[in-house]
Amino acid sequence: MSTEQERHSAGFRRRVLSLVLFTTVLLMGFGERDDPYRRVDSDCLIPGEQLEYRVHYGFINAGEAILTINDDIQFYHGRPCYKIDIIGRSKGFFDFITRVRDLWGTYLDTAALIPHLNYHSTQEGKFKEKEAIEFDQINNLAIVHRFDKDDSVLVKIDTFKTVPNVQDIVSGYYYMRTFDFDTMRADEIFSLKGFFDDTTYTVNIKFLGREKLKTDIGEFDSFIISPIMPKNAFFAGKNPVKAWISDDKYRIPLKVKASLLIGSLEIDLRSYVR
Repeated sequence: MSTEQERHSAGFRRRVLSLVLFTTVLLMGFGERDDPYRRVDSDCLIPGEQLEYRVHYGFINAGEAILTINDDIQFYHGRPCYKIDIIGRSKGFFDFITRVRDLWGTYLDTAALIPHLNYHSTQEGKFKEKEAIEFDQINNLAIVHRFDKDDSVLVKIDTFKTVPNVQDIVSGYYYMRTFDFDTMRADEIFSLKGFFDDTTYTVNIKFLGREKLKTDIGEFDSFIISPIMPKNAFFAGKNPVKAWISDDKYRIPLKVKASLLIGSLEIDLRSYVR
């Protein structure tokens, strides 16, 4: 082999070796790059789930609530999400006294279980409000879009600093279903960070224990939890608000009971589809 051929062959080998090394480093870089989002493993949330509740004050029907996870996975900012809607409306006598027509929704990241978009349209008596909140979960920001209550024209945008993995009022309800209640002891307290309106809140919740609960769709072993409420003139007794969650892999929210100064307001599961 001539000197010229040797130089050409050596140069070719160097180029091949450089290409191999570059490709290896590139692939290693992709493999080791950190995903900026956390991962929460859970199988209790699935597309198509629908929960229907009866809201009542004693034997008087006050309203109903329907919670639905859309049949199809949606994408927001390139992230796969559960699209979840909660519809609440008053009925009967309460509809005459204070008409309620509420829609609350969220795009909940299927892997990180954090919201990317929250939206609500609220009508409670004469009060009306329409807002959408975009969550920048990388930079810990909440961008609040406020709309005219009658014609839905955007009137104001505000940006607020939040905390990592902050929840909204809908997503927090679903995220809490993934908690490991099996390992909790009575009176143990856990917390959620949630953003609403213009403020990030810390919600402390007490694990009360376990019991069997009869519902319209059957009897369940259940966990009981209670948000720790500030003292006020509406609620009565110790742990005035309680929630029951099924002790199975689905973690179904079964019941909420709020003990008031006079009587109690209860939210009972009447239908469950998944």
